Amino acid sequence: AGVAASSAAAMPARRKLGPNDRINVGVIGIGGRGSGLLKQALGKQGEGALQVVAVCDVYQRRVNRAAQRANGAKAYLHYEELLDHPELDAVIIATPDHWHAQIAIDAIKKGKDVYVEKPMTHTVEEAKELCKTVEQYGAVLQVGSQTTSQDQWHKAQKAIADGMLGKLLLSQGSYHRNSTGGEWNYSIDRDAGPERTGEGFIDWKKWLGLAIKRPWSPERYFRFRKYWDYSGGIATDLFYHVMAPMTLCWGKPEFPCRVVGTGGVWVFKDREVPDTFMLCADYPSGHSLVLSSSMANDTHIPGLIRGHEATLMMVEHGKFEGRTDHITVTAQRPYRDQFREKWGSTEVVLKCEPREGHMDNWLRCIRERAKPVCDVWAGYRVMAAIDLGCRSYRDGKVYAYDPLSEQVVDHPLPPQA
Repeated sequence: AGVAASSAAAMPARRKLGPNDRINVGVIGIGGRGSGLLKQALGKQGEGALQVVAVCDVYQRRVNRAAQRANGAKAYLHYEELLDHPELDAVIIATPDHWHAQIAIDAIKKGKDVYVEKPMTHTVEEAKELCKTVEQYGAVLQVGSQTTSQDQWHKAQKAIADGMLGKLLLSQGSYHRNSTGGEWNYSIDRDAGPERTGEGFIDWKKWLGLAIKRPWSPERYFRFRKYWDYSGGIATDLFYHVMAPMTLCWGKPEFPCRVVGTGGVWVFKDREVPDTFMLCADYPSGHSLVLSSSMANDTHIPGLIRGHEATLMMVEHGKFEGRTDHITVTAQRPYRDQFREKWGSTEVVLKCEPREGHMDNWLRCIRERAKPVCDVWAGYRVMAAIDLGCRSYRDGKVYAYDPLSEQVVDHPLPPQA
């Protein structure tokens, strides 16, 4: 299912914000991630940067608690009503994946700026539509892939642009976890559901949205990441953290010309999405990507970018979360002498510095009408690889994304290298 069609409307009015004006924000989706973002937003509220004026969730208990935490912010069950809040400037979206695009598009058409949690959308087609909407309405959209605001990736971007690695060949990364009960088996509130009244009420029909209509399932509602209708599992929840900063530091904006997804449900049989998954992608400039993940083994592979002349070590332990104080570029054996002559050593350590926080970057870009660090076009390119990897796994086919037609094709496209 895609986003619902809607007719074009007149350009909405947008409040002009000064450098010291509070940005009035609504938070849509108050589950685990949404609660964390609400807490972060309330911290910014204490600094005077924003004001949380509205919260929304289809689960009455969650939205009531969120409104209390936000000091009486207006509470809504349906996001459309929140978007009509007269003082609203921007929204933070932290719903399940299948709602991201529709809410973001509707918000933008109401003149709101958007912070949308990763994955930016559920499908690449939705990402394409969202890009068009952002461009048409001049919105500021930040994808909530916080890793892209960490300095190691910006240092890597400069190292690659300066030619330290030579020709890029292969980037690799991983995101592994392990547990006895299986990832995404979040707790279930047994006293909640569509038949309940008061705080236990969940608007299941609204939550499903454009997804396949199904009878009430607490398993699907509380553990949505295990099901294709609402999520892509490892690919959308975890690989986004790896791919977004990777594509940032490569420099050249590209869509994949070949994507393959492999893996399976090898251990945890209570899900549709794989518990072990690998994604391989080729890019037109002659550069490949390999991503590895298992939810049944937490040993990572090193996160690094390989060039013909040197290798850039990003994360020694492999997991693409958290800051590091340095990254290391090491010359390849045949190029050591040339590398030492140009860069002073066969191993160059690049120190990392604190940078503007991800939400701070979004708020500043709203005021300045500037491009955020992980904008809609970056989100689009990441979604192409991730969505096609999921389709490849499910369909047993090789896919590519044609950048001219902006269409998915079921055969590789020739590289340009």
